[in-house]
Amino acid sequence: MSPTNAPRPPRKSPGEAPTALPGFRLWPGLLDDAEQAALLAEVRQGLAAAPLYRPVTPGGRPFSVRMSNFGALGWVSDRAGYRYQPTHPATGAPWPPIPARLLSLWDVLTGWPSPPDACLVNLYQDEAKMGLHQDRDERDLTAPVLSVSLGDTAVFRIGPAEGGPTRTVRLASGDVCALTGPARLARHGVDRLLAGSSRLLPGGGRLNLTLRVAG
Repeated sequence: MSPTNAPRPPRKSPGEAPTALPGFRLWPGLLDDAEQAALLAEVRQGLAAAPLYRPVTPGGRPFSVRMSNFGALGWVSDRAGYRYQPTHPATGAPWPPIPARLLSLWDVLTGWPSPPDACLVNLYQDEAKMGLHQDRDERDLTAPVLSVSLGDTAVFRIGPAEGGPTRTVRLASGDVCALTGPARLARHGVDRLLAGSSRLLPGGGRLNLTLRVAG
């Protein structure tokens, strides 16, 4: 990467909360109720073109979350492995574009010189969870990962990439967080939802929107 294209150095932005893990950035309540509702409407429009589906691990075990994607590339998992691809695995159609509101958040919060080309959409309902993992299927592992929460609060677990103790953080509707720098490959997952903590999604549940530079 040339000096002119280098990302701006991270700096604490308005509304950002301190965290115990260097590189893990958190903006609690960044999106107010009106902004959450507007973003949810855009997400629903995208999901009408790219419906949620339940992927399986390479070993054939179904995920407890349902997934979809927006952007030029989408993250998928099946018996062939983990990867990014330009089409929906069930419909064969290209993924719909990433909502402009999310692209704006990326630009304002990350300082990264190029936009994300993938947005993973995870729907957590009932007992859905996500085990500890690292996001390392992307071409450039220095590019940040930005995550937006809508709906019920998640008990989010995170720990250093190299191993060691983890800690939990509650991510509520409208919260935004990012994995950057030394936390880019942090181990993270979702232990559980706090059911009934939000009324944004009819019937409850949580949508997690994760922006990445994949290709």
